[in-house]
Amino acid sequence: MLTNKDLVDYLTHARNIGASDVHITVGAPPASRVDGRLVPLEDFDLDAPTSKALVMAVLSESQRARLEEDWELDFALQIEDVGRFRGNAHYVRGNLEAAFRFIPREIPDLTTLGHNKVVEKLCALRQGLVLVTGVTGSGKSTTIASMIQKIANERSCVIVTIEDPIEFVFEHNFGLVKQRQVGDDTHSFASALRSALRQDPDVIVVSELRDLETIRTAITAAETGHLVISTLHTIDAPKTMDRLIDVFPADQQAQIITQLGNALQAVVSQRLVERSDGPGRVMASEILRMNYAVRACIQERKFSQLPGLIQIGRQDGMHSMDESLLHLLKHGHISMVEAKAYARDPEYIEDQFGGK
Repeated sequence: MLTNKDLVDYLTHARNIGASDVHITVGAPPASRVDGRLVPLEDFDLDAPTSKALVMAVLSESQRARLEEDWELDFALQIEDVGRFRGNAHYVRGNLEAAFRFIPREIPDLTTLGHNKVVEKLCALRQGLVLVTGVTGSGKSTTIASMIQKIANERSCVIVTIEDPIEFVFEHNFGLVKQRQVGDDTHSFASALRSALRQDPDVIVVSELRDLETIRTAITAAETGHLVISTLHTIDAPKTMDRLIDVFPADQQAQIITQLGNALQAVVSQRLVERSDGPGRVMASEILRMNYAVRACIQERKFSQLPGLIQIGRQDGMHSMDESLLHLLKHGHISMVEAKAYARDPEYIEDQFGGK
């Protein structure tokens, strides 16, 4: 069904109702995500020609050419008086569809996001690898943006970011922020990361560790005196270790495990959980910091022991996802149902909350 609205109209309306995402899907109404729930923006379904027209209208000629060649496209869209969006155009059963994520103009500080002082301390590191992990839509990009902003505001340094696409836009402050976009400023994450090592960086930010070569180069950069910050689509520290290592051939894994044990500084895993004390969502997190026991665990590839080491590592700034959920539950921010749904050990939540 044809519509007299364009994509800008839908994105504008979505922002007016506080949506974080917009979906253009054939056979369904245009939809937005508000506090984690899908809300239709029309009372009719989009057909294939309308979906294609809505998406194509916001792409440049070069972007259309890349979409035609690659069949999918990451891009950024700036709408005056509305804001900036990260878009992904893709084909589904031969039909062109898209998803858009709103990028706030103002970057919240780490405390406002729900992180504790440990994450702020990670920004003061001078070398090593810091990973922010979580499922899609868990706020990883916002956490990294907040970390970049804090570093740039407080340190005389050069920060090189490699993004696809550029989401938050930073101003130079006490530190310089050089933002490079894959597809426009560089051909790939791996090539940009190799090039970054020759750009006098203090901090290198990679929006996502997507492939073997990017992971290898990021670990090497972290070993050789740079602070490297990146994200992975993993739910916790054990899954993060598995993902980082399993991408390599078997004969290279022992070396990567050794390098990772030396380079990794922290894994910050996060989820956004529906609030019970009002609208919106609140962050629950887990933090793994490196100490002798954690390094030994990684070197011996005993990743199943990491949750236990996190639980006993409070003096090193660690806390588990279950502890974070329990804290939110005891303070009335989330419900028992939500806490148990995201917990590693739901019985722990019940036992501890029952003994409140």
